[in-house]
Amino acid sequence: MSKIGRQPVPIPEGVEVKIENHGITVKGPKGELSFDFNPSVRVEKTDKEIKVSLIQEEAKALWGTTRALIVNMIKGITEGFEKKLEIQGVGYRAEIKDKKLVLVVGFTHSVEIEAPEGIEFKIEKNVITVAGIDKQLVGQTAARIRAVRPPEPYKGKGIRYLGEHVRIKPGKKAVAEEGEGVGAG
Repeated sequence: MSKIGRQPVPIPEGVEVKIENHGITVKGPKGELSFDFNPSVRVEKTDKEIKVSLIQEEAKALWGTTRALIVNMIKGITEGFEKKLEIQGVGYRAEIKDKKLVLVVGFTHSVEIEAPEGIEFKIEKNVITVAGIDKQLVGQTAARIRAVRPPEPYKGKGIRYLGEHVRIKPGKKAVAEEGEGVGAG
């Protein structure tokens, strides 16, 4: 039995849920999301909750996953999701031009990232906020931005998630100083 899969999903006020064939559509104050679930999983709606159960025993892995995706859809259309990225480095900056994020991060050219439909960018000082109702799309867009210039291990310059810890390696000089006293004699 899946501990996550057997828990019912409460439907908050102002949220409309439709289940047809093997698809679920959720409408709420921030928008609408839909998801096609596997036919070996049953999704049933009652007055105030959604229950997910198994039809075929072989699909146990999909049971909890389907429930988690439905919970994320409901949270997305009521509250929304956001990821924050931090830019660190001298001369590194970001700005928004025509719904595109323009990054100046040490290349000979600036890098433009277009916001997918349903994603919004905000910039405050050196922090980029990626917001939207689809959790997977928000995470994927944030990962694409971070991949432009991931933090490097010697000085820590680059784009990182807010609060991400980057382990800094000692440089050549620090390694050479450690090795000088070893072979002397």
